[in-house]
Amino acid sequence: MDDLLALVFGTFPSWSHLVVRLGLGVIFFAHGAQKVFGWFGGRGLSATIAGFRQMNIPPAATVLAAFIECFGGLAVLVGFLTRPAALGLIAVMLVAIAKVHAAHGFFLNWSMTPGKGHGYELNLALIAMALALLIGGGGVLSIDRLIVAWGD
Repeated sequence: MDDLLALVFGTFPSWSHLVVRLGLGVIFFAHGAQKVFGWFGGRGLSATIAGFRQMNIPPAATVLAAFIECFGGLAVLVGFLTRPAALGLIAVMLVAIAKVHAAHGFFLNWSMTPGKGHGYELNLALIAMALALLIGGGGVLSIDRLIVAWGD
């Protein structure tokens, strides 16, 4: 059990992981809350499902991705189950690259050229942030760190 506890909740006492965790958590929670609840100017779950359906993404996969973004982002933000949440966020971004962004190249469409979407550079940066948390855990001031300390 100690190995499993360390694998899931273990973390280095790193301030840099805290910074990465807070940034990544805010980004994913905000985008997920747009998709799930319609907060922060979002359209909510039914509109998200309709929009993703136009990209041939099944409703169940859309709901799963939206929930991973929202609640995985919240988990990362507070540092609870950071590693599993980071893994889920990486999976969502890899699918987003494959289904949407790869066709538009690497760069974001800063000029907002009509008919051209954003490339995958932001997705890649988010994957790198999540990968850092998957490897090193949530860092200091995380619930994971408290759980591991409590288990010792």
